[in-house]
Amino acid sequence: MNWRKDCQAQLQHIVEAMLITPKRDNLNKIVILNPKGGCGKSTLATNIAACYARRGPQPAIMDYDPQGSTIAWLKRRSNDLPTIHGIAAFKKSMQATRSWQLRVPDDTVNLIVDSPASISHDDLREFTRDSSSILVPVLPSSMDIDAASKCIADLLLVAKVNRNEGKLAVIANRTRKHTKSFGRLMRFLDSLGIPIIAVLRDSQNFVHAVEQGVGLHEMQPSRVRPDVEQIEKIVTWLDGWEARRTRALKITGMRRQPFSRVSILRKSQVRSV
Repeated sequence: MNWRKDCQAQLQHIVEAMLITPKRDNLNKIVILNPKGGCGKSTLATNIAACYARRGPQPAIMDYDPQGSTIAWLKRRSNDLPTIHGIAAFKKSMQATRSWQLRVPDDTVNLIVDSPASISHDDLREFTRDSSSILVPVLPSSMDIDAASKCIADLLLVAKVNRNEGKLAVIANRTRKHTKSFGRLMRFLDSLGIPIIAVLRDSQNFVHAVEQGVGLHEMQPSRVRPDVEQIEKIVTWLDGWEARRTRALKITGMRRQPFSRVSILRKSQVRSV
């Protein structure tokens, strides 16, 4: 009987995982990931979500962080602002099944996953499964740089994220230009061979946005213009996920093509003989 229970548990886990991320070709699953806490994952998730909400249709945020920072931000959000669907994935409800709790609305085309800190290798594979974009925010400190280095190594070696797919990008966060720490961070990021799509400055605008339940796009433009420009760079890169996927498929096809041509040539030679 124990083996039957184990099989049922594994089947339930697979079903829940499938429902977490529906198999839809038009779903842009954005995973914000860095096992080190305090690197700005939730702040980044809320601003991306607010940007997509302003454009429409309604995006969704799936919050796996036990602190629930993203869901708390949504609760502070005014009803007059564009809506964002929140999924408190860190909670376990007794009133509903796990699969129902983690469901993604059918009309959602942009799903932002705010991952927790200190995730296992199995969780890393699960979070990145079927992802279209993976963002790694990095802070300019030696400790954060070391943690980011390990995180990216795990993404490439454990989660088997293929560089050629072009879905992995890095964001320099809370930076102050013309400082030694900023220079050290940028040299490290340049050495990775992974695109740096934005450099977010150390600004109180992000703190005020979190406190008010808004995104930078929803604040006074003259106050947040430099920060909004960087967020727009991130969203522009995220919008290119389908083009990057198509390009990766073409590269894979081109690499396989010479072998198929050789096979066809040999077949024609055999027929002529």
